[in-house]
Amino acid sequence: MNFCSQCGGPVTLTVPAGDDRPRHVCQACGTVHYQNPKLVVGCIPIWDDRILMCRRNINPRKGYWTLPAGFLENGETVADGARRETLEETGSRVTDLRPYRMIDIVHINQIYLMFLARLEALDFHPTPESAEVKLMPEDEIPWETIAFNVVEKTLHDFFQDRPENRFEFQMDRIDLKWQEIIS
Repeated sequence: MNFCSQCGGPVTLTVPAGDDRPRHVCQACGTVHYQNPKLVVGCIPIWDDRILMCRRNINPRKGYWTLPAGFLENGETVADGARRETLEETGSRVTDLRPYRMIDIVHINQIYLMFLARLEALDFHPTPESAEVKLMPEDEIPWETIAFNVVEKTLHDFFQDRPENRFEFQMDRIDLKWQEIIS
């Protein structure tokens, strides 16, 4: 950040009085500009023993597979955001959302909140954001071409929990690779 969004003055990175970390502070008007993590919301859309996955048609990781997810917008709940992202990426609607995983990805300033959800109908299709949308059983998951570590981690957890039908909400943390999870 170079300039203040309040007055247009130059900002400097400094620790404001009473704070404990560097912030961008306007030299002209004194406004402190806080930068906070982004919240990503999504879900595992379920139909019988299969889940709905998307092959990305946008960067980053274009051509790789993922679960429907994206940044939460202002003015929407986390569940509404997960529903919207599913519709935007798959053309399909989900219902019965249950929080499943919250994963902190500190090194990129993101927090993922993933839900379990039930597909309402088999009306999914490619969208501008997804080149391909497909229901997949566990043995067809394209593990080598999963777009993001957080999606890979969420899928592994889901398939581990599924045999006992125990899908408890958990919080995790990813540091660079999902194998470095700190619970």
